[in-house]
Amino acid sequence: MKLDGKTALVTGGVSGIGKATAWEFARRGARVIVADVNREGGAAAEQEAEAAGLPIEYASLDLADPGSIDACAAAVLARHGRVDILVNAAGWDRIQPFLENTPEFMDRVLAINLRGPIGLTQKLLPAMAANGYGKVVNVSSDAGRVGSLGETVYAAAKGGMIAFTKSLAREVARYSITVNCVCPGPTDTPLFHAQPDKLKVALEKAIPFKRIAKPQELADAILFFASPRSDYVTAQVLSVSGGLTMVG
Repeated sequence: MKLDGKTALVTGGVSGIGKATAWEFARRGARVIVADVNREGGAAAEQEAEAAGLPIEYASLDLADPGSIDACAAAVLARHGRVDILVNAAGWDRIQPFLENTPEFMDRVLAINLRGPIGLTQKLLPAMAANGYGKVVNVSSDAGRVGSLGETVYAAAKGGMIAFTKSLAREVARYSITVNCVCPGPTDTPLFHAQPDKLKVALEKAIPFKRIAKPQELADAILFFASPRSDYVTAQVLSVSGGLTMVG
């Protein structure tokens, strides 16, 4: 699955699933922009990529800040002209009972996991449409498919990303743009390791494979949706959870 000549932007590309995806894309021939709020991590990513001979660059992006979204999209388009592949991989949450959620907490969860990705996608789509080609891959969560204890607003946001995927796919099919969604289960990322130990152990036991996913296993699924192998696939939702959520 080659991505030669393609320009890809991966949000949350400094760590976890986003980083695994960015590196995989670069190895497949794409020029990759990792867009992330972590500036120090972004600088380190550029150095690491340079040492490995991979065409990866960093762009500052805070999905909770509409001004940052506008500036990131404008800078990337000014430099590259278009983005062929957009992966909305960034996410954020904290386990907390819904009744304890403050308005500020809920606003942040919704901004990073739903409003921000929608806004960035809208900024980058016109160039894709003008080019008559594009791949949008949204990273949602199985929490958005089946719910998750202590993650009610996060699940709502991720469920919104699934609906966004399906609706947008209908709108942009006329431009030969595909829009698909990958839903990770528990994965070896900083977000997972920030959860309480009891929860992590319980999740590992509940997964039929008895282990959490590796970020590379999510990157492999994202690569399929970003590659020419999926040119006739759109509006689809793929769960990568080791069988944790077996629902239709």
